[in-house]
Amino acid sequence: MPEPAATTPLPAVQAGAWVLDPARTRVRLQHKTMWGMVTVKGGFTSVDGEGEVLPDGSASGTLTIDAASVDTGHAKRDAHLRSADFFDTDRHAALVFTAHRATPDPRGAVEIAGELTVRGTTRPLAFTATAPGATADGVTLTAELSVDPADFGLTWNKLGMMKGQTAITVEAHFIRGRA
Repeated sequence: MPEPAATTPLPAVQAGAWVLDPARTRVRLQHKTMWGMVTVKGGFTSVDGEGEVLPDGSASGTLTIDAASVDTGHAKRDAHLRSADFFDTDRHAALVFTAHRATPDPRGAVEIAGELTVRGTTRPLAFTATAPGATADGVTLTAELSVDPADFGLTWNKLGMMKGQTAITVEAHFIRGRA
């Protein structure tokens, strides 16, 4: 069986400050509910972030998601997700991913290691992203990952309807920071 095609190596992304472009960034989620019979899909409509690229090409940064901006297309469900049963947005306004180290590899992937904080609980999180179409002035990091909501205190599970991992897809577009 042939090896999967390698992605294009990242061009020389310039060292310095980078800022998230919220208009070109997407954070989506999906989770099976109703004992696995229904997949709830949604996302967050308010995201902010920043990063710093070092001369060696590695980077660090922060992605901050407004927890109250959760949108699944169902107002009653969204209100429940904002409640103390889930994100508890009155007490915990943001979900925050802090990338302590993002390192590009020769195949064009970016290995990212950091911490995710949800509802005041912080857990380590590592994943691989791709950077299709990166230029000297803009880069979009795309990643698919899974988290267990229970790891962050999201344990509401009436009648055992919700189990397992939540799939998260991130497309985070960064542009050169303003001097």
